[in-house]
Amino acid sequence: MPTEVILPKVDMDMATGQISRWFAEEGARVKKGDVLFEIETDKAAMEIDAPASGILRDVSGKEGVDIPVGAPVAWIYADDESYGDKQDKAPISPLEGEMSTKSTEGVASEGTALALSPVEPAPPDRPSAGHPPLEEEGKTRATPLARRLAREAGLNLSGISGTGPHGRVVKADIDAVLSSPLEGEVSAKRTEGVVSGGTAFAPSPVEATPPDRPSAGHPPLKGEGDVLRLFEEGSYELVPHDNMRKTIARRLVEAKTTIPHFYLTLDCELDALLSLRTQLNAAAPVKKTDKGEAPAYKLSVNDMVIKAMAMALKAVPDANASWTESAMVKHRHADVGVAVSIPGGLITPIIRKADEKTLSVISNEMKDLASRARSRKLKPEEYQGGTTAVSNLGMFGIKDFAAVINPPHATILAVGAGEERAVVKNGEIKIATVMSVTLSTDHRAVDGALGAELLVAFKKLIENPMGMLA
Repeated sequence: MPTEVILPKVDMDMATGQISRWFAEEGARVKKGDVLFEIETDKAAMEIDAPASGILRDVSGKEGVDIPVGAPVAWIYADDESYGDKQDKAPISPLEGEMSTKSTEGVASEGTALALSPVEPAPPDRPSAGHPPLEEEGKTRATPLARRLAREAGLNLSGISGTGPHGRVVKADIDAVLSSPLEGEVSAKRTEGVVSGGTAFAPSPVEATPPDRPSAGHPPLKGEGDVLRLFEEGSYELVPHDNMRKTIARRLVEAKTTIPHFYLTLDCELDALLSLRTQLNAAAPVKKTDKGEAPAYKLSVNDMVIKAMAMALKAVPDANASWTESAMVKHRHADVGVAVSIPGGLITPIIRKADEKTLSVISNEMKDLASRARSRKLKPEEYQGGTTAVSNLGMFGIKDFAAVINPPHATILAVGAGEERAVVKNGEIKIATVMSVTLSTDHRAVDGALGAELLVAFKKLIENPMGMLA
């Protein structure tokens, strides 16, 4: 039998991927281990090797199209195999911009979907006029996007004829139904209340309008069409979401809807740290490079923030944790993720065991990770996991902000700009360089007092930076 070439899963969050470039053409002879194609995920671009030697046939994975993980993209025939010996496989159909396993709804760790909007879709036992119950959806083949659009509109997929491959219902089929005269009847929510058995009842005259019931004349903005109707045609441009944007949206919604965030803010004086940084950079040894001689390292304030955060976690080990439903995960090392802005989004490469590394090692490692992050050349193990994260917007002059926790982390430190402020010391007003930091904690894992203890330990290291050299 010929060897199937599939789109591999290279990221634990990966549901789809795109082939950005094929290195071999239909009919080409390839060897096992040769680079077949480059795959682009939401975070990195990776080269995929041929799983066998032979002739490349049936190249169905198109460049720039979302492909589900595990889907066949080509076949490799050995020299003694005749073309056509493979088992029939359904062709790959584009996912129409949708992730295959999750929509933009957040998903709790136990698998329970969490609505992103205060407006709820119609209960499954409350069909819209002229449409059977929604429970029958699972019996009909449909793309993820078509299922979401049908769910939002209250449509029953089993009553829609699919025009996609093998009769699959696609977005165009949903659009066709919604543009029919029945369009006004498919709203998923009525103003009447509904009991669990499906019986309608009139709301009490004194009952306040619940938050999940839209005001009269203002239907909820649940789909793309609802949003676009608010703007004049031709006054905007539609830029399709790439995998990175979809993943960022999904993970942020998941984080904000499943993690009880708690925020703590402190001001840290930076003068001692800035002075030490200047001394250390001046004392950096010189090394030879391709471009001539250069300092062996050049410390930034953020490098010292990373080190201080790692050492603070070691000083307050109970805060170096991750929440799971069955147990608290207590980490033995402080692995610090650092938010890096890249075209189209952001990524969080990780400094492993940052508490054990010197400032110079952290600085050089961070520069390398950031450079490869921007060119999307990071390996999955370089950005997956971690025990905490640092997000620094000080370079933009942002004074303070609160960051969203990135699971499985239980904390994230938001770092603002250092600026000169008037401070009172021993009854006298003096000028000091002050930086505001805000710690976001997962209150399930890190209580307020524990988070405060961690932040105080961080502040102590920032204001007494010689402790980071020990």
